[in-house]
Amino acid sequence: MDRRLRNQRELLVLGAFVGATVGAWVGARVRDYAAAQSRPKVIDWERARTIAIRMNVGSRMSAGQREQLTSYYRSLVDRAVPLIAEYTGEALPSPAQHVYAFDRIDWIDANLEGFAEVLRPLETMPELPDQPALRLGLLAWGRLSQTVATTEVGVLLGYLARRVLGQYDLVLLGREPLAAGRLYFVEPNVVWLERMMRLNGADFRLWLALHEATHAYEFEAHPWLRDYINGLIHDWVSRLQSDSEALKRVWRAIRDLPSISRAQRERSWLELFMSPEQRALFQRLQAAMAVIEGYSNHVMHAVGRSIIPSYTEIARQFERRHQQRTVAEQLLARLTGLDLKLEQYRLGESFANQVVQRYGHDVLRLVWTGPEYLPSMDELREPDRWVERVRSIGSRGPQPVPGVY
Repeated sequence: MDRRLRNQRELLVLGAFVGATVGAWVGARVRDYAAAQSRPKVIDWERARTIAIRMNVGSRMSAGQREQLTSYYRSLVDRAVPLIAEYTGEALPSPAQHVYAFDRIDWIDANLEGFAEVLRPLETMPELPDQPALRLGLLAWGRLSQTVATTEVGVLLGYLARRVLGQYDLVLLGREPLAAGRLYFVEPNVVWLERMMRLNGADFRLWLALHEATHAYEFEAHPWLRDYINGLIHDWVSRLQSDSEALKRVWRAIRDLPSISRAQRERSWLELFMSPEQRALFQRLQAAMAVIEGYSNHVMHAVGRSIIPSYTEIARQFERRHQQRTVAEQLLARLTGLDLKLEQYRLGESFANQVVQRYGHDVLRLVWTGPEYLPSMDELREPDRWVERVRSIGSRGPQPVPGVY
């Protein structure tokens, strides 16, 4: 938390300095900007990588360690996959081959490309006007905006690299829609949490393998799911790209922040800056991700309690850690959007557990039938409404999910 606050203070100092010297700065560079033919990018990805890596020095693994651990994690996934297939009643179409042990910098490099792919439609600043004075002003502002955005992305990547234990990396918005996803296990973070919680290392890693391999089952056994998630992200980014009212909406949200209702405060702060159309897409994406994360947790617990000797202790420690988050951790989770991820786990797992307890696992598996079978945010909170709706789909044909997502 201290590091993030320092970065924020540095940005404020930088902004004040640029504001005080912008006239001299622009004057000294008139010739350079007048000759410039390209517009600045929104994010300097190489600089963002440098910032993230500086936050994670000293976490590198040797090539030998990486190879040995990769082999070990592949054996865990090979063990987990048939157990998941037995529970779900549906096998993976092919073995989970792309399994890797990572250090934190490996994770940064793997995810930097994904961040860039999603944000590529927003990468270039708008067309610049022909008027020299206005053009120079916008270029100067673009450079400052790039510095801020680059720093934020770099700090976020650096922070996440210290937190992620495992990841199913789905190729989103890429050129190979049929490519299998990749499973990453960030060993330095696994070791740190294992020691802090005093967990059995072998049991803990199998626990993680169950969760991540379930993600492989979700996406690779149901190809429509990747297309659905891709479509939501593409539509959301496209709307951001063409949103001419974004700056006005951001200003209104900041101005009205003290007077917003409690219900609005409980939503993600990100939604305050979105148009109604963007918010609807965002909530549909959140609902889908809640099912994906919640179902993986449900399977991890359902299978894990019968095969992992120290399952009870692992589950107890994780629940205790979640309940004892400090105020600083809660604030940082909200600022970075990690609170959304935690809510996805909680809400999705509660939905899955309630459906299985009341109606059985065969009913829960209907979520993987197609997009119209996914619950809305309201239905995640009231699973009986979802069950009632999906049971009627067979007799009436596919129906749209009701209500606001």
